Amino acid sequence: MLGPAALGLALVAGLPLVYTLALALSQSTLGRPLAAWVGLAQFRHLLGDGVFLETLLRTGLYAVPSSLVQLALGLGLALLLQGVRQGRWLRSLILLPLMTPPVLVGVAWKLLLAPAGGLFNGWLLHLGVLDAPLSVLGSDTWALPAVMLADTWQWLPFVVILCLAALQTLPSDVHEAARLEGASELNVFVHISLPQLAPSLLGIFLLREVMALKTFDVVYILTAGGPGRSTTLASYEIWKTGLHNFDIGLAAAQTLLFSLFVGLVTWPVLKALQWVERRTG
Repeated sequence: MLGPAALGLALVAGLPLVYTLALALSQSTLGRPLAAWVGLAQFRHLLGDGVFLETLLRTGLYAVPSSLVQLALGLGLALLLQGVRQGRWLRSLILLPLMTPPVLVGVAWKLLLAPAGGLFNGWLLHLGVLDAPLSVLGSDTWALPAVMLADTWQWLPFVVILCLAALQTLPSDVHEAARLEGASELNVFVHISLPQLAPSLLGIFLLREVMALKTFDVVYILTAGGPGRSTTLASYEIWKTGLHNFDIGLAAAQTLLFSLFVGLVTWPVLKALQWVERRTG
């Protein structure tokens, strides 16, 4: 009875993995895949030049902080919405960024951050914070935080909805008993609610971390990996190698290394989630 499911899984997951490995071990282009066997040469090239390793490090430094910020903001907004009578209307409004196509998100933030006529530059110039327009997306320092800001605006509603669902699973009787004993709302949240929410929050963080590690569209629209390589993340680098430079073999090797990197980054979160589940289970 498991045969059809196993066969389907092998075709959907196993076959692409084997083909990607074959591409990574061969000299392959879009026009001539699997042209010549090169073995581990492409992996040695990626590990030796340091450029792709730097891209992986930048991807991790982008994904982990942005996911933490989104989780903190999402939990805070969920707590606020939980106590608001018009919460349903506000939830619908909050979901609007999530419904916006990623291309439009990138275009909108590119216009907002534009040095000439951009809304943010206009405000800062009017308030006297800046003496001259600031090219945020053209700055090595501010370009990556700007990408984080656009990504947070788009995916924060997703985190809020998940945090709201987690808050609704909390038992009310324990909290009411603590309040009757004189515990403040802060103590109830820190010592009762937060430990009970820990497995859900770690799961939400893990989900957002994986999604952030794969960020491509916002980078493609906002900065195209620039200025220089300051916003070049792993997904964009793999796309550029495979579909811009047409080196499919090297892109396949980058994909496999990137998969290992994703596993390395998410492994501590998985272990923490298992530990918390054992403690609270």
